Amino acid sequence: MSRVPLLPSTGLEPRYAETYEKFVESYGPFRNQAAVLAHVPPALDHLSNLLMELKARGAIKWRYIELAIVVVSKLNECEYCVSHHKPKLKVEGLSDEAIASLPATDHPEFDEIDRAVIDYSVRVTNTPGRIRDAVFDNLRRFFTESQIVELTLRIALCGAYNRLSEALQIDNELEEHAVKPAAE
Repeated sequence: MSRVPLLPSTGLEPRYAETYEKFVESYGPFRNQAAVLAHVPPALDHLSNLLMELKARGAIKWRYIELAIVVVSKLNECEYCVSHHKPKLKVEGLSDEAIASLPATDHPEFDEIDRAVIDYSVRVTNTPGRIRDAVFDNLRRFFTESQIVELTLRIALCGAYNRLSEALQIDNELEEHAVKPAAE
């Protein structure tokens, strides 16, 4: 059970309620995360809009974003985030077996770009201050400077969302026993 009540969008100022609903409709089934972030409307507004804008921008192939998110979420043992993003990786063409092998990089379904993203996600999550220049040289083979910054940002944001979800024990709306927000 979530450690804080799940707030419905109807209890928010209209601009925040609009962001809440737009995020849940366009970004994915993250209603309970939005319902927790609703306790801090500016955070809900800014974080949700940032994620939606980055996705709409499409600067990085979505497969690599989802790959990074699942790797980071597995490393941080965030079942909420893993369960929400594994299906997105399947849509991006990875099998259950390949996804289960993460954060290992040796599954045959992973190409050299996938392996670079997986490796970088592990390093940013576990040892961000000790990443060698050779890692960035490898990333530059596949990504622009802007894409590397965005990928790093997405990895770091994922870690923050993992900690939010785990610390507050956000109910997983994908599970049958999940608690739903109060009636709107």
